[in-house]
Amino acid sequence: MAMTDRSSAGGDPSRPLEADASLSELLSRLTTDVSELVSTQVELAKVEIKDEVAKAKQSAGMLGAGAFMGYLAVILLSFALAWGLTEIVPEGVAFLIVGVLYGAAAAVLLTRGKRQLAEVQAIPQTQASLKEDVQWAREQKS
Repeated sequence: MAMTDRSSAGGDPSRPLEADASLSELLSRLTTDVSELVSTQVELAKVEIKDEVAKAKQSAGMLGAGAFMGYLAVILLSFALAWGLTEIVPEGVAFLIVGVLYGAAAAVLLTRGKRQLAEVQAIPQTQASLKEDVQWAREQKS
């Protein structure tokens, strides 16, 4: 879609750009331009949504993995605490160490997944482009 700049063309801003074009030609060109604009915006939205869905999918995977590891940590820590308190033996201490490691891994995964999920945005380029198009259309009306 090409926008014509009256000042660079050296023309009189009070005169029509295409004085010899018929109304049907102008309407046809307007319809084509609007159709191309809508098509371009739809394609941009598709690409942005695909990228954001991929980010959200990865973040959800990390959150799921972190939640699973947290679940394992609770189970292992529970067994370690129970065995450690009732039978003060090396097996309980071993389970406690493993449980703490799972807990640390869960904390790291949950933190990273939450941070990535917070970065997911809804089609920012399409929104900016639509605002520009609305502004351009307003300028064309005046």
